[in-house]
Amino acid sequence: MANIVKRTEESERGRELARPGTGRGFGWDPFRMMNDLLQWDPFRSTGFGRLTSEFAPDFDINETDDSYIFTADLPGVREEDLKIEVTQNTLAVSGRKDSEETKENERCYCSERTSGEFRRSFSLPEGTDPDSAKAELKNGVLKVWLHKRPEVQPRRISLGSRSTTGPKA
Repeated sequence: MANIVKRTEESERGRELARPGTGRGFGWDPFRMMNDLLQWDPFRSTGFGRLTSEFAPDFDINETDDSYIFTADLPGVREEDLKIEVTQNTLAVSGRKDSEETKENERCYCSERTSGEFRRSFSLPEGTDPDSAKAELKNGVLKVWLHKRPEVQPRRISLGSRSTTGPKA
């Protein structure tokens, strides 16, 4: 299950430094290396940098003053093959992307597109209103909006004129 992590400019710079092949920093991340080694299967390797052939969409999570927006590219996923569930503190998105069948008179020389079932879960922050969830799948892009409860939304406090009965400075 993934948690929402707020990224700052400094954390993005740190991620860039640790990204292999960028030419910046030393590019060595021992945790990522260990994870890759533990999940390595030589019979499922599909090329350099990709050790799995399973379909696992990546999500972008953005926050506005009044809501959280989850966005994922889901090309080839039909609306009827998609399931979105919101519980009190969890958003779960699951679905299926079918592979294309080769015809009898066709030969497949290379197949790099992924297919299969996927499931992603996200822990939601306190103050999220699960009843306000709204989702849209348009042109292969899924967007899920979850509004914040009014009591956790920022309020603007206006500066009024000074009161003559207030404390004196």
